[in-house]
Amino acid sequence: MKRTPLYELHLAHGARITPFAGYAMPMVYTSILEEHRAVRTRAGVFDVSHMGRFLVEGPDALAFLQYVTSNDPARLTPGGAQYSLFLNEQGGIVDDLVLYRLAESRFLLVVNAANAMKDWDHLHRHTPGFSVKLTDLTEAWAQIALQGPRSETVMKDLWGLDLSDVAFYHFVEAPLEGGHALISRTGYTGEDGFEIYAPPEVIRKVFTRLLEHPDVSPAGLGARDTLRLEMGYPLWGHDIDETTTPLEAGLAWTVVLAKERFVGREAMLRQKEQGIARKRIGFQSASRREIPREGLTIEKEGTAVGKVTSGTLSPSLGVGIGMGYVPVEHARVGDHLTIAGRRPFEVTVVRLPFYKQGSLKSPRKKGGA
Repeated sequence: MKRTPLYELHLAHGARITPFAGYAMPMVYTSILEEHRAVRTRAGVFDVSHMGRFLVEGPDALAFLQYVTSNDPARLTPGGAQYSLFLNEQGGIVDDLVLYRLAESRFLLVVNAANAMKDWDHLHRHTPGFSVKLTDLTEAWAQIALQGPRSETVMKDLWGLDLSDVAFYHFVEAPLEGGHALISRTGYTGEDGFEIYAPPEVIRKVFTRLLEHPDVSPAGLGARDTLRLEMGYPLWGHDIDETTTPLEAGLAWTVVLAKERFVGREAMLRQKEQGIARKRIGFQSASRREIPREGLTIEKEGTAVGKVTSGTLSPSLGVGIGMGYVPVEHARVGDHLTIAGRRPFEVTVVRLPFYKQGSLKSPRKKGGA
């Protein structure tokens, strides 16, 4: 397994290591519940250095990204970021990503770790006809996420950085721990916070300093998953993949059909005209003992209508929550469904996100990780 630049620090802080997307990653340091609550009430720091990071630059960089992503990067000015998708010709989601506009003809793409090699190949397949240069920065840069309502205060306490003017899905570049860092107001938890990109030696110093602050706790993949699920954020390979389309997944807002051309546009136009047959929904149980685990069958009046794609016990709500795809006629808020298993139980379709008290001002426009 690969190791991120923070691997030794994870061990020093007592992390339990698990394989994830080819990397040895921290699953938990103390407990998922403690780390989850730390992010919801104070701040937690995650190692996300396993994510793929690609630089796209050149005279046709914008035109190229218009073609290979579903959203509209022309809406960005330097200093802005955008959640977007790679689609295949059938409209299936190859990956979800965050796109940063560093300069007029220079962009950073951050993609899911499990898809990094596939995404790299996907980009290269579409370069003919475009004057662009692609550079893989995955090893050259590292990445951490500071998340929680105290995040802005922590950054000011430790480095004197006033980030109050950095809007959601915007970033600044600043000196940090003797190096240069990109600091973006983004994340995957539903809380306010920042993702910090810098060379590995800088990120190691930043991570160490953050854990010296009394409001910051280390957080692992376990808490990252419960936090993102409470927000209804889809996880690639579970809630979205190449067989699901943005319209089915509730990500239509990431698809700009007004663009003249992009990969998957024709399929999206057809599906919009014909309508969708299934839809991603969120549902919750009435008890902490009734947990809709991934892979369980979703039934309506004894008939299988779907499967749970993500599910957990919500630490914040104290009940089981989950997501899955069901026919649109069973996707109305308030509908009742059954999760099949040894002890079947009823769930109610609810409007996402499950958790609505997060410190993030605009929680809708985020997914992926």
